[in-house]
Amino acid sequence: MKSLVIAEKPSVARDIARVLKCSKKLPGAFEGNTYIVTWALGHLVTLADPENYDAKYKAWKMEDLPLIPKKWDLTVIPGTAKQYKSVKMLLFRKDVGDIVIATDAGREGELVARWILDKSGCRKPLKRLWISSVTDKAIREGFTRLKDGRAYNDLYAAAESRAKADWLVGINATRALTCKYNAQLSCGRVQTPTLAMIADRETKIRNFKPENYWSLDVLAKNIHFTWQDAASGSYRSFQEERLQDLAKRLKTGTLKVKTIAKTHKKQGAPALYDLTELQREANKRFGFSAKETLSIAQRLYENHKVLTYPRTDSRYLSSDIVPTLKERLQAIRIAPYQSLIGPLLRPPIKANKNFVDNSKVSDHHAIIPTEEYVQPEHMSNEERKIYDLVVRRFISVLYPPFEYEQTTITATCEGEAFIARGKVVKEMGWRAAVGGEITNDNETNEDVKEQALPALKEGQELTVSQTKLNAKKTTPPERFTEGTLLSAMENPAKYLTMDSAQDKKTLVQTGGLGTVATRADIIEKLFSSFLIEKRDKYLQITTKGKQLLELVPEDLKKPELTAKWETELGAIAEGKKKAAPFIGEIEGYTKELLGEIKRGEATFRHDNLTNKKCPNCGKLLLSVQGKNARMLVCQDRECGYRETIARTSNARCPNCHKKMELIKKGDSETFVCKCGHKEKLEAFKARREKEGAGVSKRDVQKYMKNQQSESVGSSLGDMLKNLDLK
Repeated sequence: MKSLVIAEKPSVARDIARVLKCSKKLPGAFEGNTYIVTWALGHLVTLADPENYDAKYKAWKMEDLPLIPKKWDLTVIPGTAKQYKSVKMLLFRKDVGDIVIATDAGREGELVARWILDKSGCRKPLKRLWISSVTDKAIREGFTRLKDGRAYNDLYAAAESRAKADWLVGINATRALTCKYNAQLSCGRVQTPTLAMIADRETKIRNFKPENYWSLDVLAKNIHFTWQDAASGSYRSFQEERLQDLAKRLKTGTLKVKTIAKTHKKQGAPALYDLTELQREANKRFGFSAKETLSIAQRLYENHKVLTYPRTDSRYLSSDIVPTLKERLQAIRIAPYQSLIGPLLRPPIKANKNFVDNSKVSDHHAIIPTEEYVQPEHMSNEERKIYDLVVRRFISVLYPPFEYEQTTITATCEGEAFIARGKVVKEMGWRAAVGGEITNDNETNEDVKEQALPALKEGQELTVSQTKLNAKKTTPPERFTEGTLLSAMENPAKYLTMDSAQDKKTLVQTGGLGTVATRADIIEKLFSSFLIEKRDKYLQITTKGKQLLELVPEDLKKPELTAKWETELGAIAEGKKKAAPFIGEIEGYTKELLGEIKRGEATFRHDNLTNKKCPNCGKLLLSVQGKNARMLVCQDRECGYRETIARTSNARCPNCHKKMELIKKGDSETFVCKCGHKEKLEAFKARREKEGAGVSKRDVQKYMKNQQSESVGSSLGDMLKNLDLK
């Protein structure tokens, strides 16, 4: 008898098949003497849509709500039906004795495989492969310690409960809002609170009233001192006259050194990356979206096999990983890391609580390099950037702390205190691994700048040579970027006013809004639903988004709902609670939501209507701003027509070198830059050809693939095929 192995993706299936010596190709599978390896394509099976239960639900009507299935049905996703058919045939082969689930080791990965088994009706014995990387070594070792599949029944129950709950709330609330207000409106227990945080930040910015304040800098013996309020410890004052008067008195005064405090400080390396922290860092440094970073990390995990499983919420390693650390260091001993790794390979690696803690590792440990030999020349530029972040963070935790001597000088004059601060580096430690500018991360007040300090003695008097009164204004909070929004989703209690201390605690314990694996998709959905838009790197709520928040039930805007769900789902995954009572609670909650929506008295108004009619249905089109394009979209949700009229391209302006927008008007396309430069597409191509610019075949394929991800008019799409990207 043979074992059928179900992987989540074809690339992982190929790797497993190679390790298990399954070389015979079958439709949708590989076969060997002992194993057959097949795969899903992400999900092959999902919860059935309402119309699968009854054809009448194809039409959205308020009187049909709530939609609550008496018996839940699964359906094969149309685009994956061929692969599902192949998998089902293999499941029921007479020589297949058991099934090995080798999908991603997590809640959603478990759901991928179990739904295939449930839909097909397969009841053969189950085993589970649970690994954090897909290197040959990890696969071989994983198959020597396969687990009983029944040990993951509770994890499956939690995954399915989450899917059913989101179906009940999302489909019913979305249909109710759409029917009541005759507009394409969608909501959900994660996306709506996330949208609410963006709206709340926008409200704070618009209501912010700047206040004038002043600070006072004093130069004495080439040392920069900053005035400090003795009572509050603040380096700013809202009383201009007070500092003006002090500045006048200081012009002929002297500062007397009161104290010279020298403190030896140590600063450990920051924790290893989990997915959210990696997404934040990549957004801050390279401008990558959360979705882009996840996609890149997934390729480094699946295709290159140089990173461990990226969809992790842990920033620590488990103790069983420690014996493999030297092997991982050997694998990455290439330029530019070679000189950094050499010193780490000589002594034994000591694990400490800064990066090894079993209690802080759930399904997967932090993202670190694998033992696979690295070939950077086979990576794209984006892949090398993400890989470099992970490698340097990994190396840094193995280095000793950064050590420095902090010197703080306190001087007095006219009864007022003045502070000067300097730092002397004693040992670079982990900072040698990450490079970059050295700053004091422990210094929370930026008003006192670090400087080189001369030798002084307490009691010494310093003649004031210059005073400078600085007029400043308080500033509003910044709008969210994708990186800072991820932080807000991870810890929403920090960004929203919440009355319950218990709810705040629960949100921290359950990881905030969404999971590390779903947050990127939630942000993308807010863009695709035109609820938010991006201006430069900042996110702003649209008028549609604002109106939606006025229409949805108040409870659905609160992050506490997700906290409650995740607490209960965690209890189901641990076997402490059954799924049925949870789904019963969600059904009751869904009915309450519908009642509130039906009683609503607000109205929805399209304020982005254009004079252009839809070519399909004749209704007026809406002008919307997508993530990287401006579009015309039909207001009729059943029509679904959309047309791209302008897109941010990869073409650079010859004047300011910023990315230009490609605008379509009739049969003509024109590049337009914010600096004012305009250039016809034909002229642009001629100029670039004259300059001898080219573009690789790989770049063209990648660019065209990105264009196909959104609906584009055929004329514009044809022109873009020949677009020079340089």
